[in-house]
Amino acid sequence: MIGCVWLAGFPLHAQTDASAEVTISTDRPAVSASSVVVPQGGFQLENGMLATNTQGQYTLDLPESAIRYGLLQKTELRFTVPDYFHNFATGGAASSGFGDLAVGVKQQLGPIAGFDVSAIFYVSMPTGASGVSSHGYDPALQLPWTRKLSENWTAGGQVAFYWPTVNGSHNFTGETAFFLDRQLTKPWDAFIEYAGDFPERGGTRQQLHFGTAYKLTPRQQIDFHFAFGLTGAAPKGYVGFGYSFLLFTRGEK
Repeated sequence: MIGCVWLAGFPLHAQTDASAEVTISTDRPAVSASSVVVPQGGFQLENGMLATNTQGQYTLDLPESAIRYGLLQKTELRFTVPDYFHNFATGGAASSGFGDLAVGVKQQLGPIAGFDVSAIFYVSMPTGASGVSSHGYDPALQLPWTRKLSENWTAGGQVAFYWPTVNGSHNFTGETAFFLDRQLTKPWDAFIEYAGDFPERGGTRQQLHFGTAYKLTPRQQIDFHFAFGLTGAAPKGYVGFGYSFLLFTRGEK
C-alpha cells in the first residue's frame, strides 16, 4: 500500500468541548485517515498487524505503529515507525525486512459547513531494508473529510496524492476513498469503504474494505478489518487487527 500509511478511525466526529470526556479517534483501520487531530497535549500510539495476499504471495507486516502528538489545538505531529515485512514466498524472490519511516504534520481545517476536514503532509524516507525500501524520499498529501448524517450514521472519505519511488523515479498516484460508518452502540461501530489508487504508471488498485472498532475505554480501542481486491493490480485481499491508546503529556483532560 502506498506510503505505508493507510490509516483512519471511527467514530470521526470532533471532540471540541474541553470539559467533555476526550475520546480516542484513530487513523485506523480504514484507508481514509481521520478528519480530526489528536487533542492538544495528547500522545496517541496506534498499532496493528496485517496479512496480505498479493496474487498468491503472502506477506505479514507489523507493528504498523503510528505515533501522533497534539502540538496545537488543530495541529499534530506524526511519526510512522518502520514496519517489519515478512514475506512467505517459497521461491526466494521476495524480500523480508523493515520498511521506510515517515514523518509528517496534520492540520485540521474544519469544521466547514458541517464537514470535518484535515490536510496531512508527510515524507517517507529510505531507511528500510534493500528489498523493501523504495530507495527514495516519497512525499504524500492526504485530504480526509467526514460529515455526520444522523445520530448513528457518518459519511466520509479521502482524496490523496502520492509520489512513491518506483524503479528510481516517482510514480505519481492519485487516490480516492469513500466510506459509510454505522454506530452500533456507543463504543462500537462498523464501516464499509471503497478505495482506489490510480498510478501514472501501472494498473489501478481498487478494493472493497470492511471493518469495525470497539472502544475498551474512552481512550483505548481495538479494531478488525478485511478487504477484497476489485482489480488485477490490487492485492487479492488482506485481513488485520490493531490496538490503539491515547495519553496526555500536559495534564489530564
